[in-house]
Amino acid sequence: MTNCTHCGTEIIGESFYCSKCGQNYCNYHSDPIDHDCNIVKESLNLQQRSISPPSFDEPPQIISSHQINTYQQDHSSGVVRGTTDGTYTWFRQESQVPVDAFNPDSGIDFKGILLPHKSELLHLIIGVSLIFVIGILNFYPNLINTGYEWGIFMLASFYATAFLFHEFGHRQVAIHFKLQTKFRLLTFGMILTGFSIAFGIFSLFSGGIPLPTLALPGAVVVLGLSKIDKTTGLCKAAGPTVNLVYGTILLIISFIVPTQYYPLNMMIGLAANLNYMLGTFNMIPIGILDGQNILRWNKKIYLILAGSLLGLVIITYIFIYAPININLYIP
Repeated sequence: MTNCTHCGTEIIGESFYCSKCGQNYCNYHSDPIDHDCNIVKESLNLQQRSISPPSFDEPPQIISSHQINTYQQDHSSGVVRGTTDGTYTWFRQESQVPVDAFNPDSGIDFKGILLPHKSELLHLIIGVSLIFVIGILNFYPNLINTGYEWGIFMLASFYATAFLFHEFGHRQVAIHFKLQTKFRLLTFGMILTGFSIAFGIFSLFSGGIPLPTLALPGAVVVLGLSKIDKTTGLCKAAGPTVNLVYGTILLIISFIVPTQYYPLNMMIGLAANLNYMLGTFNMIPIGILDGQNILRWNKKIYLILAGSLLGLVIITYIFIYAPININLYIP
């Protein structure tokens, strides 16, 4: 049997030979872009010249929506120890991950991560605060001068917690499997978030049409995964599942609140809709989002989770924007 040079999985059936780097791969990593062909060629050239490459020339992989590649060369055995498929940091063996990879003395250079060795609490405070600001900018135009200005801060808080709970879902499942994980601010994500805030402020003061915002200041970093299996699938599914559960709790509460407290009940329903939308977005089967690896791991679970989230997005939208005479939130 042949093992995939990229993920180390034993190949059952046909293997794919790459003429560019001279290695064999499974069907998931047959394309040069999927097995980091340039990194493999570079590491093999370094081995031939007996030159030790840097520990990590690229940043670690993220459980979120950013593709960041990393590798490490074990020149004693000639094995590339860390490569990626676009969502995680993939290692042949968990033992090849440093004991405390996030420690400044680990020797790992986390490029693409802002303030890589600062405390996780600081990263969380900054990340959630920026999401809260984005939420205020999103809801301000619709609620200002309506008498319900308090709803701006309420919805912004729900928006921030939807993001936070999603990331914590990934984090806690990774911890359950004894994998090293932390929430980290992303340099590129912080730049995107900064531009979104700047455009939002400009739209408010100029009176123009609000521009779409893209807020992803940070994400959870997980080290030590080896292949697409139950551990990987559950880590990826945790984020959207948390949004599904959190949104459902909010939806139930929105109908428990008496209609005499309108629009409080409707805003809680809108908060549920925000969670469902975030979960649905992350189920898109693109490598930088959660959906692709969930689909590869278990198609049935993918369809159930994605279908539930999308269905609830539609249902909550109908509840919120139904005509006045049949709207369940309006007294």
